Amino acid sequence: MEGWLWLVLFSHVTGDLTCHLLPNEKYDSGIRAAVCRVKQRGQRAVVLDIGTGTGLLSMMAVRAGADYCYAVEVFKPMADVAQKIVDKNGFSNKIKVINKHSNSVTVGPNGDMSCRANILVTELFDTELIGEGALPSYEHAHKYLVEEECEAVPHRATIYAQVVESKRMWAWNKVLPINIRLEGSKGERVIVPPRDMQVCAGSPCVYDIQLNQVNRNHFTTLTEVIEIFRVDFSKAVSSLPARHTVQAKATTSGQAQVVLSWWDIDMDPEGSIKCTMAPYWVHPTPKNMQWRDHWMQCVYFLPKELLVNEGECLYISATHDDYSVWYSLECSSVTCGPDILSERPLCSCQAHLMCNRQRFGELNDQQRNEAYVKALKAVVRPDSVCVTISDGSLLSLFGYLLGAAQVYSLEISAMSRRVMEKVSLLIGEPFFTTSLLPWHNLYFWYARTYLTKVLRSELTVLPQSAVLLAMAVEFENLWRIRAPCGVCEGFNVSLMDEMIQNSLNFRECQEAEPHPLWEYPCRGLSDPCQVLSFDFRQEVPEQPIYSTGSMKLLRSGTCHGVVLWMDYSLTDDISISTGLTRPCSHTGDCNWNPHCKQGVYFLSSVTNPKHSTDGLNSVVYDVTFHPESGEVAMDFKWAP
Repeated sequence: MEGWLWLVLFSHVTGDLTCHLLPNEKYDSGIRAAVCRVKQRGQRAVVLDIGTGTGLLSMMAVRAGADYCYAVEVFKPMADVAQKIVDKNGFSNKIKVINKHSNSVTVGPNGDMSCRANILVTELFDTELIGEGALPSYEHAHKYLVEEECEAVPHRATIYAQVVESKRMWAWNKVLPINIRLEGSKGERVIVPPRDMQVCAGSPCVYDIQLNQVNRNHFTTLTEVIEIFRVDFSKAVSSLPARHTVQAKATTSGQAQVVLSWWDIDMDPEGSIKCTMAPYWVHPTPKNMQWRDHWMQCVYFLPKELLVNEGECLYISATHDDYSVWYSLECSSVTCGPDILSERPLCSCQAHLMCNRQRFGELNDQQRNEAYVKALKAVVRPDSVCVTISDGSLLSLFGYLLGAAQVYSLEISAMSRRVMEKVSLLIGEPFFTTSLLPWHNLYFWYARTYLTKVLRSELTVLPQSAVLLAMAVEFENLWRIRAPCGVCEGFNVSLMDEMIQNSLNFRECQEAEPHPLWEYPCRGLSDPCQVLSFDFRQEVPEQPIYSTGSMKLLRSGTCHGVVLWMDYSLTDDISISTGLTRPCSHTGDCNWNPHCKQGVYFLSSVTNPKHSTDGLNSVVYDVTFHPESGEVAMDFKWAP
C-alpha cells in the first residue's frame, strides 16, 4: 500500500483516539496510579509503551514521574513523528522511541531496552478487542520485555454479550426468502434461497458498527447482558485458542439470531478507573456518552437460528483465536466444555465471499425489490430477451418470473455474440463488488457501451439514467476524524496534525471517501443538488462531462463537508436512491440508505481551524467525470 494511503487510514484511527478526552483522561489517571504504586514499592518506574503512536502515553508516564520510557512504534512515519513530538515537548532524555514491532524488541546491554520494564502501557485494541493482535503482543511482552510482577495500563478488559432477535440485523447475514407480487392470477411468488444458502453458517467476520444508531425497536433482547470473559493484562497472556462458556436464562421467547458484544477496560486493579464501550440501552450514563469511531460495538451472527423460550437455560460460548472471536449458542452443556473448541464458522455457499453485510441487507430490502419489480413490469414483454449486468443480482429472477422469454446474467467473457444479438432488455441495479464510492457502479454504463456493437438497436436499458447528487452537511461527530489535535492532555502533538495534513494534500486524498452515513448523524445545510447526469440509453461519451455551480446554505450550522450519492431512474416515474431515503426534515435531519455507503468530501475547514463557516452563504463546486478512467474529480469550497 502506498505510504500516503497508510497516512490517511492512520489519521482516522490516531486522530479519533488522540482527540478523545475521556479515554485520554482515563489513561492518564491509570498511568499516574501505576507509577505511584511502583514508586511506593521503592522501585524505579520503567515503562514499556507498545504502539506508542504520537508518544502521548509515554509523555503521560514521564509527567507522572516515570524514570524512563521505551516507546515502541512499528509504523515508520508515525515513529518519526513521535520522536519529533517527544523532542518538541522536552522529553527526549526520558523517552526512547523504538521503530520496531514489539516482537522484535531486544533487552540487554546491547539491546533496544537496557532492562525489562515494570509498567506496561498499550493501546492495541480494536472494536473486537483482540483484532489488532493484542494477545500475541501481550504474550511476547510478558515473556521477554516486562518483569513478572509488572503493572499494566489498562489492567484488564472484560467482554460482554447479549443475545437478541432482530429481523433487520439477520437480513445482514444471508439472503432470506423474498416475496414478489405478480400481475393478476399469478398472485405472489416467493424466491427461496437454495438449500446450501439456508444452512450456511455464514461469515465468521465480526460486523463492527455504531450500535448507538440502531433503533431499539429493531431488536428484542433475549438475555440480560452477560460477562463472557476477562483478560488480565498484568499477568502472562496466552494467544492460544480458547473457549469461554457462560450459562444464562432467556428473559423472553424468540428466535436467537445475533449476539451483540462490547468490552470495557479497567485502568487500575481496583476497577475504579473504567472506560466502557457499552451501547446506550445498557450504558451507565446514556445521556453523557462519548462518540468514538475506532472502538464501536460488535454484531456476531449465530451459525443458525435457535428458538428459545422464556426461562430456558442457555449456554453461550465465545471462542477466540489470536485475532478474532466467534459465538455459538446451545440449549445443552454437553458440547460446551472449555476443552471443546467450537469450529470457526465458515461460508459453504460462496455467497459470503461475494456479498458484504450491506449487500445482504440490500438484497433483502423488500421496498427496494418492489421498486425494481414495478419498473420491470413496465418494460418486460413475453418476447423480451433480458441480460442482467450486476454482481449477485436478483433482477434475472425477477425478469424470469415476470414472463420474459429468455433471461441471462452476464459474464462478458462467456457470453456469445449469438446470444447478445437477441437481447432486447438490458437491466442492472447496478451493483458491483469492486465499487467503493457510489459512482463506481457506473461500470454498468461501460459494460452497456462495450456491448453496443452486438446489441439490438431498439434496446431498452434499465435503469435508463442516473444523477450524481450533492448536499452540504453538518456532521454531529464524523468531522472529528479529520479534526486537528493541536494540544492533547497538555502535550503539543501538532506535528502529527502536520503529517496527516501532508498526506491529505495528495490529489487522491482531496476526493471523497466512503462512509455508511446511517451510522453517523448529520444535518443537511443545503437542498440536494444535481451535479452530474448520466444517460445509459446512450454510450459513454468520449469527452469529459463538466459541471460547476453552487449550493445555497439554507440552515445555520458548521458546514463540515459535502455528501454525494447516486440516484437511478429505472423508468420515467420509478427511481432508486443510494442516498437519502426521504427529504430532510425542516431542521435538516437526514435519513440515509442503510445498505449503501455515501461519498463524503470534507471541506478544508475541518482540518484547518483558522477557517470559519460563519457568514458563508453557499458552497461552490467544480465536478468532472473523466470517461477514460471512470473517475469523478471534484472540488468543493465555501463562498460568501
